[in-house]
Parts: sequence; C-alpha cells; structure tokens
Amino acid sequence: MKSKHILLTAIITISGMACGKDYLQLDNPNQQRVTTFWKTENDALMSVNAVYQALYYDGTFMRFAQCALDLRGDDMMSPSPWDVLSNTGSFKLFNNTIMQQWLWIAFYGGVTRANFVLANIDKVPFKDQNLYKRLKGEALFLRGLHYYYLVTFFNNIPLITKFYEQQEEYYPAQVAPAVLWDQVYQDFDEASKLLPVSYAGADLGRATRGAALAFLGKSYLFNKKYELASAKFKEVMGMGGYELMDNYGDNFTEAFENNRESIFEVQFSREAGGITLGWVSSPGADWSKTTARAITFGPAPFGWNDAAPTQWIVDEFKKEKTKTGGDDPRLQATIYYNYPGCKLYGQSFQTVYAAEPGKLGVKKYGNGDGKVPDEKDWRSGVNERLMRYADVLLMYAECENELDHRAECAKYIQRVRNRANLPDRETEFAALTQEQMRDRIAHERALEFALEGHRFDDLRRWGWLQNATRLAELKVHDPEFNSFVPGREFFSIPQAEIDVNKNLKQNTGY
Repeated sequence: MKSKHILLTAIITISGMACGKDYLQLDNPNQQRVTTFWKTENDALMSVNAVYQALYYDGTFMRFAQCALDLRGDDMMSPSPWDVLSNTGSFKLFNNTIMQQWLWIAFYGGVTRANFVLANIDKVPFKDQNLYKRLKGEALFLRGLHYYYLVTFFNNIPLITKFYEQQEEYYPAQVAPAVLWDQVYQDFDEASKLLPVSYAGADLGRATRGAALAFLGKSYLFNKKYELASAKFKEVMGMGGYELMDNYGDNFTEAFENNRESIFEVQFSREAGGITLGWVSSPGADWSKTTARAITFGPAPFGWNDAAPTQWIVDEFKKEKTKTGGDDPRLQATIYYNYPGCKLYGQSFQTVYAAEPGKLGVKKYGNGDGKVPDEKDWRSGVNERLMRYADVLLMYAECENELDHRAECAKYIQRVRNRANLPDRETEFAALTQEQMRDRIAHERALEFALEGHRFDDLRRWGWLQNATRLAELKVHDPEFNSFVPGREFFSIPQAEIDVNKNLKQNTGY
C-alpha cells in the first residue's frame, strides 16, 4: 500500500513584517501567518507534511537527485544529448549549471521547512504527546536527511539550524564538513529516540526509528567511525520486522512498495495531487506527486535514454554463476540486455534492438513490465527506495571487516548473496585479509546496488578517486572518468549563490 497522507502539500506562506506603526498594514485574512498558524495539532501535521513535500521537487527526488547520485558511478554513464546530464557523468560541470543550482535550492528548501517546524512546534498545545514526539522526530529526521545529501553533494556548505525571517540573516559562511556531519549525527540520533518503529494505514511511509538509525549508521560509516556505525546497524537488525524480500526485483516496482526490506522510501503516486510537474518553485495544489526517473533513465525509444548501464557492471554480474549454473538473477532485474526472452514494455528486446544487439538499458525503477507502452508521460508512481535492509547488512559487514571481525563480515555478505542463489563461500571469505575483504565488499555492493545511486558515494568514501591505481581501474570501467579532476568528487557551489552571498567560497577543482 502506498501512503497518500504524506503526499498532501501544506503550503505555508510567511508574510512580510510591518514596516512601522505609522504604516497601514493590509493583511490578507485568508492567508496564514506565523501569528495565526501553530494553533492546533493539525497545523503541526500540515507543516511536517510540507517538509516531505520538499522531496518531490525536480531538484530532489523527482529527477535531479537520482541523476546526481547515479551518473557519476562506474556502473552507469550518460549518453544524454542534454549537456547538464552528460557533463554530470563526465565530471565536466562548471560553476553555473542548473544541476548544482537545483540541488542546492531544493535540498536547502527542505532544511528551511524542517527548521520552520522545529522553531514553532512547541507553540502548539498538544494533547497527544506521542503525536508531538513523532512529528518532532520526523522534522529532525528530514532535516538530517536533507543535510546528509547536501554535504555529500557539496561538502563545504553553510549550516543553518534556525528559521530566519529577516533577509539579512540569510548570508552565512560555510562550516567545516565535520561540523555539518556532527549536526547530521545529532538530528538522526534525536529522531531515533522520538520516532515509532512502524506505521500503518495512511501514515505508512513516514520516517521510522529504523530509518533514523540506519542513516545515522551510514553517516558514521561515511566518516570511518566504524564502531559507532556498527552499533547503529546492530540496533536496526535487532528491531525485528526487517528482512530481505524473496524476490530481489520486488524492491523496484509499484507492486511491493513499503515492503519488509524497505527502511525508507520517497512515496510517489499517480493518484495523489494533480498532473502539473513539480519544478523548483512554490508548490501548487495541482502538483503531481510523481517521479520523472523512469522517463529520464528509460532506454530509447521508450524513454529518453539519458542514462545507461556500463558494460563493466554487466560483466561484473557474470563473473560468478548461481548454484544452478545461471547468471546472477539481479542482472535481469536491473538491466535490459540481449538475453533470450528479454521483454520491455511488452516488446521483444531482440526485435526492438535488432540493429544494436549490444544495447543496454536501465530496468530498475522503470515501468517496463508491459502495463504501459512507454514512459513518455513523465509521471511514474514508483517509490524511490533510499534505504534498504540489504544496505544495512552490507554496511554492517563492512564495519566488521574494518574492526577485524572477518568471520562476522563474511556471515552477512553471504546472507545477501543467498537471495541471489550464489554459492556459499562464507568460510572462504572469512579467511581473507582485510584488504582482500575490502575488494570483496566492493564487488558485492556493486551488484546488490547497481544503478541505485550508491556506487559513486562508495567509491568516494573508499578513497578510490585519490588512488592512482584505483582511478585507472575506474577509467577502464567507464571512460567518463578520464575527465575526472581532483576536487570534482563534489559539485561546485552554485555561482548564483556565490554572487548573492559573498561569504561563500568555491570548492577546489572548479
């Protein structure tokens, strides 16, 4: 079941302050103001819903966040004729492009909305203290989530934790990334103590304790705090309720959304809202709550073919056969390619691509199961899974390797492999050295999360972009890495922001 409740948009407008007592103040009695809002529990609920709304912009998970996360990995490349996307994949984005600008605007917009909630929620006379704790926890989680993506995209950014009403206060300087990460840790940690374990009915899909703990662990892992990260992943695993889905492909379709493997996903729906697409502007009641990932990543002629798998990731899938001698089943769940019986949008792959049998297309998060003829209406309802239980298991395994617990690491690697019916190699893996296990983890994560936006962040936190040998490997995997310049593991600070805020300094490499 897909939640419709949190897809509703709360549009809150803050009116300008009066210029002085000698001026006539003409307030619109039909427009909410800070002084008239924050009176009821429903006001607080609407405000938290508005923070979720920030996840539906084109600059967040309607489209651009997925492009920013996916296109820079060696598992995906961009053949797009639109230079904004092709240059993202080849690290050629310079100072003033809409990729950086829209990411910055949309994710900071989510921060602002969360700050608005946290600055005002205590004004509401809650009768239901559980609702109060939950809503505050959701706002903290969502602020932490938006900052998590901002710091991983840009690294050197301002930290804003207050809701400012005066324009002159909107020109903060950047803080050290460690300071930003400390805020992310704090937000996720506080949220984990306030959020419920699960929801039901209309509230299904809201942030849970497991989501806060999982992202807290991932944030620690990003910064090599392995003991802290391991402890948080253990908490998630000890909660119960989470398990791998039997069928790997069920994690990427509408049919099995909010399933037992899902820890947090962005709720999209063709039935909620209107049909107007959500760009980076003030939201309207007619806005669609859909995603453009499917049309953007879908192979031509069904979609725009702005993204495509690399041959390297296909070959990586084929390195090891299943127990029955077949290809890893995750390959066919992830990629359209030339194999017997391959169908997409009700048509035979061999027929559609007779002139290019080596064609590779993105299958994950698409609608190519035959129910629609193509992706050309922009509006997909497939939820974006930002955190799966499989990620928790493999991140925990990674922590255990770094803590010299190889047997424990091997156990959880094999647990994920079992779903793909791959041979049991737990004993073999347990005997690996730490460095050999790092290579094994890199391989296993590449297959489990191919085309899901995890690969580039993995490469960056492992230090591969700063290692000449590893970078040479990446260039073989994906020639787009030939134009990588040190410093461009992060996006540039949008030039338009620097022009307005003289306290901002450009990232290195630009």
